[in-house]
Amino acid sequence: GYESGKGKFPVFYLLHGAGDCDEAWTSVGRAGFILDNLIADQKARPMVVVMPAGHTRASGSGARGGRQPDSRPPVDEFTQDFLNDIMPHVEKNYRVYTDRQHRAIAGLSMGGGQTLNIAIPNLEKFAYFGVYSAGIFGITGAGRGGAPVDNPGPSWEAQHKEALDNAKAKKGLKLAWFATGKEDFLIETSRATVAMLKKHGFEVVFRETAGAHTWINWRDYLKEFAPQLFR
Repeated sequence: GYESGKGKFPVFYLLHGAGDCDEAWTSVGRAGFILDNLIADQKARPMVVVMPAGHTRASGSGARGGRQPDSRPPVDEFTQDFLNDIMPHVEKNYRVYTDRQHRAIAGLSMGGGQTLNIAIPNLEKFAYFGVYSAGIFGITGAGRGGAPVDNPGPSWEAQHKEALDNAKAKKGLKLAWFATGKEDFLIETSRATVAMLKKHGFEVVFRETAGAHTWINWRDYLKEFAPQLFR
């Protein structure tokens, strides 16, 4: 184990959804039990799992509710927090490998969107990413739950075209894995996101399962995704 040894471990960043906090994966998600059992059965490699708080302050809001000049959307603010603070802190203070082949990221719902916002523009840093019950809003001309998008601006695809078409970075990607329930309100968003990635030459594994936007599915997705890491 980590405490009794001196060796380094691969690191897996696991992100929660909008209705949860950083404790969700270990409490209702049962991530500790799932991963411990997989490792004990030698179905998954030992790894350090980092489950950060994914909520940022509302863009432009001050500590007392005032406004500050800040045009970044909250999801982008988390991307910056992750790359500039969370990841460097983990790699400085814990015995983890710092190369791409030993780094993975995944998330559910909001965390799945954050995973895409982090992994795609920084694909040289991640060899594995997983998206559970999520995708990029607006690809099909609709937002959350199928609602129309007002004044969408440049699409996510257009903003990330250079990264999406980076053949060298894609060559080192070992796993791009999606899973969404067929009764999930984000199933069409997931399908459209997978289709967009495939259009840009990504090899994507997409699991359409039974069920909806629930922890029953997300626990199963973690159980299926984790054994594929760091092989």
